[in-house]
Amino acid sequence: MKRIISMILALALIVGTLLTTTSCLYTFQVLTDPSQNGGDSSGDGSGDSGAGDSGNNGSGDSGNGSGDGSGGLEFYPGLGESDIPTENVTAGSRALLSTVAIVANFKVSSYGFDSITDRTGYGSGVIYSLDKSKGDAYIITNYHVVHNSSSVTKDEICDDIEVYLYGQEMEKYKIAASYVGGSLTQDLAVLKISGSEVLKNSLAVPVIIGDSDKVSVLDSVIAVGNPEGYGISVTSGIISVDSETLVMTGSDGRTTLSLRVMRTSAAINNGNSGGGLYSADGKLIGIVNAKRTGEDVDNIGYAIPINLAKNIADNILYYCDGETNKTLKKCQLGITLEASVAGLVIDEESEKLERREIVEVARLEKNCVMPDVKKGDRIKAITIDGTRYEVTRVHHVIDNMLKARVGSTVELEIKRGEQTLTLSVTLPESSLIPVK
Repeated sequence: MKRIISMILALALIVGTLLTTTSCLYTFQVLTDPSQNGGDSSGDGSGDSGAGDSGNNGSGDSGNGSGDGSGGLEFYPGLGESDIPTENVTAGSRALLSTVAIVANFKVSSYGFDSITDRTGYGSGVIYSLDKSKGDAYIITNYHVVHNSSSVTKDEICDDIEVYLYGQEMEKYKIAASYVGGSLTQDLAVLKISGSEVLKNSLAVPVIIGDSDKVSVLDSVIAVGNPEGYGISVTSGIISVDSETLVMTGSDGRTTLSLRVMRTSAAINNGNSGGGLYSADGKLIGIVNAKRTGEDVDNIGYAIPINLAKNIADNILYYCDGETNKTLKKCQLGITLEASVAGLVIDEESEKLERREIVEVARLEKNCVMPDVKKGDRIKAITIDGTRYEVTRVHHVIDNMLKARVGSTVELEIKRGEQTLTLSVTLPESSLIPVK
């Protein structure tokens, strides 16, 4: 009987926990596809959980409201701008100083009821650029951190966003942030901070951008974020897979996302979404966005590679900052690519294994704007406005096209039989499409 009572109490505790936390927890639903998700089709009930907006309402020091409380604020002595280090800190310390905790306060319509309630989500972000003298900054985070499909606000985007710096996760040091733009299907967003006294008087620094194409399996990494909304903390691990496709359901509960991600063994928890995945030397190599969950799952987390995330962030700033448009836009060549051959090489300098692909034109679409390209052409390099990028993986073309704008000159160096040709186009307005 005691055992039965204990089981009932345990069940009640679990149910109670679910009732208090999951109403605000955004969880990705995994769509298992062996070809896209590393061959995991075991059907063990595991899934991919968005690592952001943990739903612990009212916990910690975070509070509601806007502004950064600049009136009469007191700061720790000696944090004047001239004393702020930019280089004389360890790699791990710099990662902490470039990370922010994010609190998103939503007004949502209760399911099945005609009432509006408050809902709080927790996530993370990285300081992409910073003007300390003005107290201005741009923050990269995940789209799902600031989006709630039940929100009553425009486009279901949070209009009451708070940001907290490491070491100052207190109500009085909250910083108001606004939404610049983002993409549901890429799960990335950019936030803006303007005129913050807290930022002016802090040790915050912008991230040092790494090169995710140079990341290899077994590389050591650290993940910095705001797990469960309890403040900024760090976990460590390695890179398990350097690039793969993760198929999951987006934060609207309907759209299927196909995300290029890196896989890591670093512990990822709810609230880590939007935070950074850093290399051992403190360079940002990814934006943490999801984890796989399940009874038999351990240490499978995901991050959007920084080379892709940076291109998306720059694109959002170009098309959305100061504009009414809040959606990512992308110029397209109108061709579909495939890896016709895949294999490994050993880098002579690093002695690490590198995956390589022969990238081929698989199909020409109706909106193709690249003259003279043919099915079967092998792409060796892509040049955008004079900058050349070697193509040894399919994503080298896809990711770099995010840098192209209407009027940009794009060149493809191709191999056709025994010939090496260069095809060129100036991108027309018709090549630009919005990316939801």
